[in-house]
Amino acid sequence: MDGIARLRDELPVTELALIDPDAKRLGLVAGVSRRMLAHAGHPARVLATSSVEEGVAGGAGGAVPAAGGRAGGPRRGRDAAAALWLRGAGDDGRGRAGQGAAHGAGGAGDRRRRARRRPPDAWIVDFTNPVGIVTRALLDAGHRVIGLCNVAIGLQRRFAAWLGADPARVSLGHVGLNHLTWERSVLLDGEDVLPALLREHGDELAESLGLRPGLLRRLGVVPSYYLRYFYAHDAVVREQRSKPSRAAEVADMEARLLALYADPAVVTKPELLSERGGAFYSEAAVALIASLLGDRGDTQVVNVRNDGTLPFLGDEAVIEVPAAVTAAGAVPLPVAPVEPLFAGLIAHVSAYETLALDAALHGGADRVRDALLAHPLIGQDETAEELTELLLTANQAHLPWAASR
Repeated sequence: MDGIARLRDELPVTELALIDPDAKRLGLVAGVSRRMLAHAGHPARVLATSSVEEGVAGGAGGAVPAAGGRAGGPRRGRDAAAALWLRGAGDDGRGRAGQGAAHGAGGAGDRRRRARRRPPDAWIVDFTNPVGIVTRALLDAGHRVIGLCNVAIGLQRRFAAWLGADPARVSLGHVGLNHLTWERSVLLDGEDVLPALLREHGDELAESLGLRPGLLRRLGVVPSYYLRYFYAHDAVVREQRSKPSRAAEVADMEARLLALYADPAVVTKPELLSERGGAFYSEAAVALIASLLGDRGDTQVVNVRNDGTLPFLGDEAVIEVPAAVTAAGAVPLPVAPVEPLFAGLIAHVSAYETLALDAALHGGADRVRDALLAHPLIGQDETAEELTELLLTANQAHLPWAASR
């Protein structure tokens, strides 16, 4: 709402539909949304409904449904706890604790079922973790969908601030899978300034990423924050075991936010939202939707089919790279050959995602075990067996086939 209000010239909006099965949360979010728009002098109408059909009814040819998940729920907490108990670090998007999003909750299949209700010519902008798996599930089912993450835009804005430049002048050599990416170049007006940024800001950048400065200098790239689950796995396990889980933190944050939303005096975005990890999502989403509806042909970092972009992956894989965005969709731009150090991990995790999606859509303990065995942070038979049992036991209420396994 904040982004739509601020960026009204880029994306004029006349109506927004909020869809949520939780009537209390729906009412609170709709209330603060209406107040925010009114405070900003924005004329858009806000529709609040628990019906997907009603919410998307007016979207044909105009509005772009945005799929978002509730990331602080109890299933996420159980899945993360199970993974951590087995010395596995991660969250809902990458690492062992991301398994529940794909397996336990059956999230990809659920998204596919609900997506069928959208108007056939509307676009789905998918923010739902694990974005790569969910986006592929929707693409495989024939939907018009593009996945979106805020890692690239967050780094772009940080680099632009260090360079004292307008972000529009800064572009990234971003490559990988969702939550498994590297910046191999940072172009300012077409000139690569990444080596200078690493020299001048490497220590600060490494600290924010939870990695050693020497690693960034040696690799000559900027890994995403989520690469710490691979490059500093044991340290992350110790860290996560010493404090409340991210799921617990998010659940507490959501309760505090809803209390703020209930206050009729709150008419702007609460500062607490900055701790939720969604910085610059509004700018990224508005830019993507504006390009899809306005046929702008500009370049944005999104999650799309590989279609030969990375030759070591199948065409059907979903990758996160710069793409040209028009009314016809997003087409990945050519990518320079990826170094083996990065390509190996990309291929490994992509194979896991293929198996995870198969498990999410078709069920079966053996499919779950195979997916976990393929994950580079697991790869051991006994660990995969234990984690499968923990995940399926914790989530069997949501998986009819799990109770009789």
